[in-house]
Amino acid sequence: MSKQGANPNADLESIGLRHATAVHRNLTTALLVEEAIRRKEGVLSREGALVLNTAPHTGRSPSDKFLVEEPSSREQIDWGSVNRPFPPDRFDRLYARVQAYLQNRQLFVQDCWAGADAHYRIPVRVITETAWHNLFARSLFLQPTAGELASFQPEFTIVNTPSFRASPELDGTASETYILLNLAKRLVLIGGTHYAGEIKKSVFSILNYLLPRRGVMPMHCSANVGEGGDVALFFGLSGTGKTTLSADPHRRLIGDDEHGWSDDGVFNFEGGCYAKVIRLSAEAEPQIHAASHRFGTILENVVIDRATGIVDLDDAGITENTRSAYSIEQIPNRVPEGRAGHPSHVFFLTADAFGVLPPISRLTPDQAMFHFLSGYTAKVAGTERGVAEPKATFSACFGAPFLPLRPSVYAGLLGQKLAKHKARCWLVNTGWTGGPYGTGQRMKIAHTRALLRAALEGKLDGVRGVADPVFGIEVPESCPGVPAEVLRPRATWPDGAAYDAQARKLAEMFKKSFEPHLAGVGAGVRAAAPRA
Repeated sequence: MSKQGANPNADLESIGLRHATAVHRNLTTALLVEEAIRRKEGVLSREGALVLNTAPHTGRSPSDKFLVEEPSSREQIDWGSVNRPFPPDRFDRLYARVQAYLQNRQLFVQDCWAGADAHYRIPVRVITETAWHNLFARSLFLQPTAGELASFQPEFTIVNTPSFRASPELDGTASETYILLNLAKRLVLIGGTHYAGEIKKSVFSILNYLLPRRGVMPMHCSANVGEGGDVALFFGLSGTGKTTLSADPHRRLIGDDEHGWSDDGVFNFEGGCYAKVIRLSAEAEPQIHAASHRFGTILENVVIDRATGIVDLDDAGITENTRSAYSIEQIPNRVPEGRAGHPSHVFFLTADAFGVLPPISRLTPDQAMFHFLSGYTAKVAGTERGVAEPKATFSACFGAPFLPLRPSVYAGLLGQKLAKHKARCWLVNTGWTGGPYGTGQRMKIAHTRALLRAALEGKLDGVRGVADPVFGIEVPESCPGVPAEVLRPRATWPDGAAYDAQARKLAEMFKKSFEPHLAGVGAGVRAAAPRA
């Protein structure tokens, strides 16, 4: 449990965490599940998954995230509506209150690696007041060996106290919830929310700050590799299909959400998956479905019948943003080392709520930069607080909420690597067709998989492409296994004039959203904007 020695908790005391009644260090999955049940934090499903309810916070709280404004990072941060400054003195005062709150309580400590490549990985310590949040960290990140644990020194520490709420009047927070990153002190405070995704995304934000200066492109994408060693990346925000589409029985999974692209290739940041599971089916997503029904998996906000232990993945009674957190070892055809070569295909996934983008289109290098910086998708219901239905949004680099630096830093890195390694880029609409959200239908996953398979296998290379009259992107005329009309979104609408109006509306939104990036890109990227 606790380290042995004259003062086994000296490392915790050095960051102000004193007088804990017990410190549980690096407990195994089974022991953490046992502790969570004993402490009545959750219940077991019939198959053994740990089921938790995090309401009222069933998604991230971006309006409650701040970066401490301090000299070592001040000039590098892209300050604005995403990266909002927090005074160092207020951080210290709030942390002092957190320290007092944790006295005479049990602490759970999990030491982890963030990054599968030993040259770039970051040692992270996650300290929680609950057993299940510690299990989440153990499931989502990489486990050090026994030898590595003996000398483990965290570069960053996350202190997660979901039951301790801030006082906005006293602490200067936006609400009782807070996610505070102090890059100088290498410390993250999370509180007032039980949603475990805040831990995961805080680590991602840290890597997005540290790795670019080392020449590594941090990416909000999933990745897999084919039998021939061909690597594919799938960029996209939550709900666009990164996890679903990368879990392909015909390809090996590198990781489902966050990766780095170094001079040596692609590597996973994590050791687990955090899949959205609302209306998940064994037929469409067999690997994720199987992983979500096993011991050691965490199910967040999934409805369960307490009498039978049966979970209902179709029930959105708590939230649309139901989640399954599990070790990547649950995926049989994974890449155990979490690393692979350089990508040959890059897919930008967008859940187009307007229903006007084609299901797949080829992108020129300039168009790839335009769409990467645009990061268009729809915020899917439940992913963030206050989002009740899909809403069009533009998130630079498909991950603006997690990018401390200017988008041009990440776009520059991606552009260099795409040019050097000659990766082909595609825009894929996993959203709506036949009409906008509310009247159209969600793109069939079978069609999307067929399109991706055709692109990866080179079956679209010789297919004639037609430039979309509004968006300028090249759309293949045909694809095996996909009806021809599906490839032409206007043909799926009952009213062509209504389609034209929606397409022009979205095109204008693209142009307006791209205005902040115009000064930092060349003429070719500016010309890649929609034509309407």
